[in-house]
Amino acid sequence: MDDLAQLDEPELRDHAAALGEVGEPFEVREDLAQQALTNLGGLLAGVPGTDRLEVRDSGGGETDTHGPARLLESEALLDVSEEFGARFMVDDAHGIGVTGRGRGTAAHYGLTDRVDLIMSTFSKSLASLGGFVAGEEDVIGYIKHHARALIFSASPTPASTASALAALRIMEAEPERVDRVIAHGEYMRAGLRALGFNIGNSVTPIVPIVVGDDQATFAAWRMLFDSGVFVNPVISPAVSPGRQLLRTSYMSTHTTEQLDRVLDIVGQVGRRLGLI
Repeated sequence: MDDLAQLDEPELRDHAAALGEVGEPFEVREDLAQQALTNLGGLLAGVPGTDRLEVRDSGGGETDTHGPARLLESEALLDVSEEFGARFMVDDAHGIGVTGRGRGTAAHYGLTDRVDLIMSTFSKSLASLGGFVAGEEDVIGYIKHHARALIFSASPTPASTASALAALRIMEAEPERVDRVIAHGEYMRAGLRALGFNIGNSVTPIVPIVVGDDQATFAAWRMLFDSGVFVNPVISPAVSPGRQLLRTSYMSTHTTEQLDRVLDIVGQVGRRLGLI
């Protein structure tokens, strides 16, 4: 066996594209969610060869089942990774622009200098398209010449690049926006829980409403859309069967009046469909 990809079940979906980069043959195990928390050292010690990469999702997305625990475990996992000479990579799609005063999860815990690779998207807090991976120059150079996801994709448009850069500059100049969007996420989590919705362990301003059925998810999405509330329906295989959900996202520019209106409409739809 040349390469070994050990991913817990949620990350198997989140990082499916990575399997095409690790080479073949590779082994995928779906029983690692708890083992990764308690026995990462044993898992790494059992990996043949010396090249190891530990990939972690910083948490907060609709597939996240650990919530705050996944954020808090990062330093402990990083300690073990360093002990066994494993590189450490963070998928921070839900962290950049929110945690660490907008600098991401690694910055929040003071771990940026210890993390080898940080990847994220431009499509959330940076309001654009595309994404990035940050790391040492020689590693980034290797990725540029070997990652099929990059080689076979078109360059970002000038407008998309300018939009992401402008959003970054606004974040730096107006950090109060980060505080505001975090507060909005907390406000909506409290409101949705009070209504009786299952919102999982959300810790960011992207708050899921778990519906648990494909048709009910689409029905709720349509009713909300017709009432002036836009959300994203997420069904399997993007999430596990039984975890189908509505993905609600909030911005720093939303007003309390708008958030209260959303809670009122979502509550009405939830009652009509028997979700609460």
